[in-house]
Amino acid sequence: MVLAAGRGERLRPVTDSRPKPLVEVGGRALIDHVLDRLDEAGVETAVVNLHYRGDQIERHLMGRRRPTILFSRETEPLETGGGVAKALPLLGAAPFFVANGDVLLLNGRVSALRRVADAWDDRTMDALLLMHAASSAFGYEGRGDYFLSPAGVLRRRRDREIAPFVYAGVLLVHPRLFQGAPAGGFSLNVLFDSAQKAMRLYGIRHDGAWFHVGTMEALAETEIWLRSRESWADTRASEA
Repeated sequence: MVLAAGRGERLRPVTDSRPKPLVEVGGRALIDHVLDRLDEAGVETAVVNLHYRGDQIERHLMGRRRPTILFSRETEPLETGGGVAKALPLLGAAPFFVANGDVLLLNGRVSALRRVADAWDDRTMDALLLMHAASSAFGYEGRGDYFLSPAGVLRRRRDREIAPFVYAGVLLVHPRLFQGAPAGGFSLNVLFDSAQKAMRLYGIRHDGAWFHVGTMEALAETEIWLRSRESWADTRASEA
């Protein structure tokens, strides 16, 4: 599932006329970067939820061939958890990916999502989150989200703590975690906390680049970074 219903308030005024998932970075809409990662991992069908200017997202994705797109339309904002809960009938009974529609991550040595899928253990996990080191998260200036044990168990940062890892906006989750979930809109954090309490919340460290494109300044800096990376790759190719 790709979460694409939000407005993206911190990217105003750009998001006054288009939803954040359609903001372009590196010549492609953010949601296309997300769908590219899903396609690379072998995902054949993606459910995309729609609310704020959802008609624009629907039109943008009409010509996309892979993965196949299904839409979950929301008449009111349901937040991240409520949006997934509404779409559960489209998602099936097996574990599924959930990805923020505005996340920008680059693979490391192999597909990041394949690494997540390979690390899944249904006996011990209800949710497996992709984590990135806060110290190397491009454009991120927060205090981190989680501590990650050597065994992969996650613990959320307490109020006065500084955590070394930030949630990278991608997870693999089993639908059983939504049993007894609140009605209406709620954050996925509610379910993360439930899984943590049951010792069934795990994480895996991302080994590629990850960008926190939350502001206009971060968007501009990300574009500069991507252009410099392309220039370096072109130079290496010409030298070869």
